Parts: sequence; structure tokens; C-alpha cells
Amino acid sequence: MSFKKDFLWGAATAAHQVEGAYLEDGKTLNVWDALVNDKRVKNGENGKVACDHYHRFREDVALMKEIGLNSYRFSVSWARIIPNADGKINEKGVRFYKDLVTELVNAGIEPLCTLYHWDMPMWAYERGGWKNPEVVKYFSDYTEAVVDALSDKVKYWFTFNEPQCFVGCGHVDGFHAPFEKVTAYETEIITRNVMLSHGSAVKIIRKYAKQTPYIGFAPTASLNMPTKDGSVTEEDAYEFTFDAKRFSVSSAAWWADPIVLGKRPDNMGFLSDDDLKEICQPLDFYAFNIYTLFYPEWEKYDGAMNYAGAPKTSNGWLIVPDCIYWAAKFFYKRYGLPILCSENGIANADFVMSDGKVHDPQRAEYLKAYLSALLKASDEGVPVIGYQYWSLIDNFEWSAGYDPRFGLVYVDYKTQKRTIKDSAYYYKKIIESNGDILI
Repeated sequence: MSFKKDFLWGAATAAHQVEGAYLEDGKTLNVWDALVNDKRVKNGENGKVACDHYHRFREDVALMKEIGLNSYRFSVSWARIIPNADGKINEKGVRFYKDLVTELVNAGIEPLCTLYHWDMPMWAYERGGWKNPEVVKYFSDYTEAVVDALSDKVKYWFTFNEPQCFVGCGHVDGFHAPFEKVTAYETEIITRNVMLSHGSAVKIIRKYAKQTPYIGFAPTASLNMPTKDGSVTEEDAYEFTFDAKRFSVSSAAWWADPIVLGKRPDNMGFLSDDDLKEICQPLDFYAFNIYTLFYPEWEKYDGAMNYAGAPKTSNGWLIVPDCIYWAAKFFYKRYGLPILCSENGIANADFVMSDGKVHDPQRAEYLKAYLSALLKASDEGVPVIGYQYWSLIDNFEWSAGYDPRFGLVYVDYKTQKRTIKDSAYYYKKIIESNGDILI
């Protein structure tokens, strides 16, 4: 079988990772612009120029069209829309995104808009950031500005990308901006304010959207899965995946149970019943980002998956195609919403070869394996509505800098020349067949 006829075949990026132009046309600093230094990002790199997508978006949309994408998930830079604490909207920033979505729509590509992908403006951070309850209003005002500007052409909305990461990596473990290690109590405050901001954003989108919106958010999968040798059963894996008590902010249930089900795990007593009423707003799909197992060091995986010489990406992540199958199955079972894979991809040691091309058979094989597993879930009755490969182009990969190359398109960061990789043309064949060639 193939995927449903209106399947969203796409690729994803994030504003800070690709746009550059970090102080152009009224944009101000975000936490990644201001707080990065040589010790915090590999090779002392930063996203000030990145892929220069701000100036090259038309070229990048043309690449999407050549690859055959019918959708594209991007994020908006909050500091580009509302650059200062006075709340005034930066019309030049708005114009960039209006031009981008117009270019997409004219190319027959559905724009999927993410409101927040880790790049809080410094003016908001300096006022307490996610620890300040006023952040809910800040984010709501920003959301309303974006919806007013883009919803005539944007139908699909994501409030937050991977709250597990920007809270866990940025505020708990401290290796992502703003590079904090907060207390457990402060983690609860941050969690509550992020969730309330999500709920407020959903209500604003539904109130002000100029066409019927489809709304979700994009958490990481935080998945564990059964093993073929039986050392981890399906029941074990399901319970482990949704164990909010053990993994708190890193788990799926910590975020999705309150947001989707209106229920709080046992260790989330800091959310009141009134909070849950605000947080739990109706969503139209359940998105997830998945690359590998959530906890490959789990002792039950020893010998079954996490063994010496196990296949891994260039940045050391286990290659486990069935994880996307189990993610779709588990999240549909628990949350009962249509499923959208909002990120999945492989970092590879790509380079331009002597013939001027980028030959990356590992990525093509990765796409085949992971999409075949996703198709299996679809064939078994999971309503899978889309897949967004990460990423469209090589980009700034946060604390790892520019070394990991996830893109379907190679970027020479010295010249900004783009080269479509072989895997992108294989992905195009999959798209043209709507998945039939995976069978």
C-alpha cells in the first residue's frame, strides 16, 4: 500500500539554524546570538550567517520544488517579528515571512509554520524568560502578530518544537542556550509557563486565523521500543516511553499528557486544575520528532541494539528504523490523533566529490528504511498524515556547530553554494510514488 493521497511530503528547518541576517532589517539578538561563545559551540561557530536563507529563500524554495516536496516546515524568529520589549511589530521582519510563504504557495508547497524553535529574544530572556509568568503574554502577542500576518496562506501550525530539548538542554542540563542549570522548582515554573503559552497560542490561532487552522506541537518522541529477542516487551517499551516520573521533562508524557489529554502525571502536582483547562486545547494532529531510541543505554538494550559496532550516524546516534513505527503506534494509541512525523533524518559525513556531486547512499538507505517502517504503521491503521525530513539543507546544528550534515541539500558555508544530494533525488522518487516504491 501507499500513504494517503494528500500526504504531506516535506522537509524542515528552523529560523536560527538557516536564516542568518542576525541583525538585519530590525531583528535583535536572541539567546543563541547573544550567549554563544567559543566554549559553548563546537569550533566556536555561531548562527549569525548560517545558510543565509534570509537572502536566498527563493533559491531554496526552487530547490524544494526540484526535489518534489509538497510541504515545508519552517519556524519564525520571534526576535525578527517583535524585536523589543515595547511589543511593536517589525514590519520588515513580517515582510520576509510573508514573501516566504507566498513563494511557497506559488510553488505548490504547503507552508507548515512553527512559532518557536528555541530562539527566545534577549529582551524576553532578560525579563526572566520562561521563568517569568509574563512570558505567556509576550508569547501570545507574538503569536497574534504571526497569525495576523501569515494565516491567509498558512493552515498548519506548530506552537513549540521539542520542549523537552529547549527546557531540558537549555535550562536543566545547560548545554544549549541560555546555558542554565536551574533547580527542580524552577523547572516546574518553566514547564508551566511553556504549557500555558502553548494553550494561549492555540486559542489565538483558532480565534484569528483567516482560514480553518490545523494545529499541533512538535515534541521529541522520547521513545523506547520492544526488541526482537524479547528482552524488552511491547508493554515494557510503552510504559518506559510514557514514564514521566523517571524522566520528567525528557519524557513524552510530561508534555503531551497535560497538553493533549488534560491530565497530569503524578509528579506534576504543580499544575492546577485551572491550569489544565488553559493548557489542554483541542489539537488536530499529534506530531513527533524522532531519530533514534530515547534511552539507548537502558540495560535491557545491551546486546539487542546498543552493541559494539551497531550502525550509527556520523554524530553517534543509533540507526533504528523501527523506532518510527513504534512511535506512530504508541502515540496514536495514547493520544488518538492523526500522526505527523515532523522531524526525522540522518547526519552524514557528506562532501562534494570530484564529479561535483554529493553521493550519499547511506541517507537514501536511511530514508528507505525509516519510511518503510512508517508506511507499515499506516498500513496497520495508524492515520499518518505527513513526514518532514530533517533537514532541507545542511545547517547550524546548535552546540554541534556545522559539522553534522543532515541536509538533502549540501551547503558550502564559504560560498553558500547549494548542491542537491543523491538522496534528495531518491526521496523525490518516493514522493512521486507516494511511497509505493518502498514496498
